[in-house]
Amino acid sequence: MKFNVLRRLFIFPSQKFNCIFDVLKEKPSFSLMSIYYNWYMSVLSLSPAKSEVLQAFLLHKKPVKPIEISKEIGIKFPSVMMHVIGLTKMGYLFSPDKGYYKLTNQGEKYLGVLNINREFARKLLKGKFFGNTFNFYLGLNEPINIKAYNLQTFVFAIKKAPIQSVEFHMKRGDFKIWLRGIGDVDLANKIEFLENNDLTGESLRQKLHLTIFNRCLALAKVAGYSVLLENNL
Repeated sequence: MKFNVLRRLFIFPSQKFNCIFDVLKEKPSFSLMSIYYNWYMSVLSLSPAKSEVLQAFLLHKKPVKPIEISKEIGIKFPSVMMHVIGLTKMGYLFSPDKGYYKLTNQGEKYLGVLNINREFARKLLKGKFFGNTFNFYLGLNEPINIKAYNLQTFVFAIKKAPIQSVEFHMKRGDFKIWLRGIGDVDLANKIEFLENNDLTGESLRQKLHLTIFNRCLALAKVAGYSVLLENNL
């Protein structure tokens, strides 16, 4: 059976690609409807709203309740819950316990989380990335004597730097750019999510420090370090 097809263009900026959706003018068969439904649901997983909800789970190492995600990103709970259910059906989230959700490997892959080997984990923690030192500034042309060579020195610098400097770099997106430059896409994505939360002052510093410190702990396990003490960071 032939169908007259009306083509409509749906654009998803977050993925920078165009997707053409065929809307059938005549009533399709049930099997064809199922194909289109499954395809359409997979496309929805790439929508900005679902991506925002999914990104929020990056900051949590343990399973978390959707109500907590709702509070963090400032979206009403019913909407967040709807997206969580959809993301679970699509394989990006799973529920290990009733009411709690966590990223799956597929979800991490979609967000750009990479598998890091032992050697690279050690380099991120303690190595030096020549030509990629992070220099802290209070503002344009106002350098201060605080630098980061790797993640351990970075998390220490976040605690030491004046809050004016931390806010300056967060607003410009400097932290995430540097992290992507040294190869830690996972942490860069987490900090990008924090940028969108409009945190300021000591609440920004606290959340930023905790996010980086937790990343250091995770990398320490991969690197084979048995203990990672905060006073050594």
